[in-house]
Amino acid sequence: MTKPVVLIAEELSPATIEALGPDFEVRHVDGADRSALLPALADVDAVLVRSATKLDAEAIAAAPQLKVIARAGVGLDNVDIKAATTAGVMVVNAPTSNIISAAELTIGHILSLARRIPAAHASLAAGAWKRSSYTGVELYEKTLGIIGLGRIGALIAARVQAFGVNVVAYDPYVTSARAQQLGVTLVTLDELLEQSDFVTIHMPKTPETTGMIGVEQLRRMKPTAYVVNVARGGLIDEQALFDALSTGEIAGAGLDVFTAEPPKEGSVAAALTALPNVVVTPHLGASTDEAQEKAGVSVAKSVKLALEGDLVPDAVNVAGGVIDPFVRPGIALVEKLGQILAGLATGAVTRIDLDVRGELAAYDVKVYELAALKGYFSRIVSDNVSYVNAPLLAQQRGVEISLTTSPDSKDYRNTTTLRAALADGSTLTVAGTLSGTKMVEKIIGINDYDIEVPIAEHHIVMLYTDRPGIVAVYGQKFGEAGINIAGMQIARRSAGGQALAVLTVDSPVPDEILAEVSGAIQADLFRELSLTEV
Repeated sequence: MTKPVVLIAEELSPATIEALGPDFEVRHVDGADRSALLPALADVDAVLVRSATKLDAEAIAAAPQLKVIARAGVGLDNVDIKAATTAGVMVVNAPTSNIISAAELTIGHILSLARRIPAAHASLAAGAWKRSSYTGVELYEKTLGIIGLGRIGALIAARVQAFGVNVVAYDPYVTSARAQQLGVTLVTLDELLEQSDFVTIHMPKTPETTGMIGVEQLRRMKPTAYVVNVARGGLIDEQALFDALSTGEIAGAGLDVFTAEPPKEGSVAAALTALPNVVVTPHLGASTDEAQEKAGVSVAKSVKLALEGDLVPDAVNVAGGVIDPFVRPGIALVEKLGQILAGLATGAVTRIDLDVRGELAAYDVKVYELAALKGYFSRIVSDNVSYVNAPLLAQQRGVEISLTTSPDSKDYRNTTTLRAALADGSTLTVAGTLSGTKMVEKIIGINDYDIEVPIAEHHIVMLYTDRPGIVAVYGQKFGEAGINIAGMQIARRSAGGQALAVLTVDSPVPDEILAEVSGAIQADLFRELSLTEV
């Protein structure tokens, strides 16, 4: 069996390769070399990058088999997420891999500013001994203002408190209870700027946060205060910061990130790096051996999950999240029910209502919506369908989906039902369950006919008027055609009414045999269902 191909486009830690394991063919390419990258993408299933490889729409189009892009780090500026989503390609990163490294670098900048360590080092290395020129300040009993009290902000708060530092924070999305748990006082942004001796910013870069520390905000700070940014370039207005530092409006700044990297000669960012009251580093937030190894191992695990068909908690373009182990086995079942729904539909579906009943109702089963859409569209579109682009396909084709849950399940521990509304006004239902300790996938209902059939690769579904001899007719015809019937169940609501038969067969049935059998029994519905593996 051919192994999935994983392309590593930049240098990653040896632990990354080890985490992938033996089940993949691993290839290497210099991702920064466009002429080498594009042909190397032709037959790969996954690609692992850092920040130098640009995976834009052109690169994604050059990889028709691509299923997952993995960025061994946090930022995704080099990945076209929209193009990836349209192509059904999952994008994953390692959002927590560098948080300790980033927090520690922030502390390093704060200490360097407080004790003027870089300038003192440069002076002494040049042969001077000027102790009085580099008098600093203690952190003890100073106030640190943290803008953005997320994972990194919380780590910084814990670390500076060991220095006897008072911590205030601004974060509109953090509750007072959470702040109290961290030993932090929540304040407004203006209050933080006015009170703090050191200000550090840890916000995502969005249109709302770009330039959030500008002229007015810097004016509110103490003339003895310092500002630190190791998060994203552009959160602090670089021209406003240069002016504030040049005029003594604030005491200094520590910068690890810039609007354009590296800073271009003649730019404001380059001028900032030359100021004597600025400590700069070349975007080192994630540049530790530990962070690089964590990032590589994290995305390697995500690649394995993605190529095995699972949802990935760190996928940035899939609304899945963490899936409870009790929920996970039902994903494949729901996807197959979606395939069956598409196979039985007599026209375009406009809406799918997903009803989950039983013990599963106590869990987050929203992932089943993705599974139902993926299964449905895999039968009706020629493009690659994944958990990533299934919602986009639904939006483009006007298919709505909803989810309801209930703890009440009459005959089974859990049931999942897909109800489809068709454009012609008709409806269609398919229900399934997982049965027994082996979690056998079963169809337990079609259009309110009660059946119980283990899901297999090939089924034939027939609806016809119930009368003597019909089973013998289609049994004989399939037998004459060499089609083995591995299982069969018939359901009816009343004698002489309509009967629904679901056959499990060992192989696909030729179209001419299907047409012959359907005509012979005068079927009102006759469908062959060949399910793809999920």
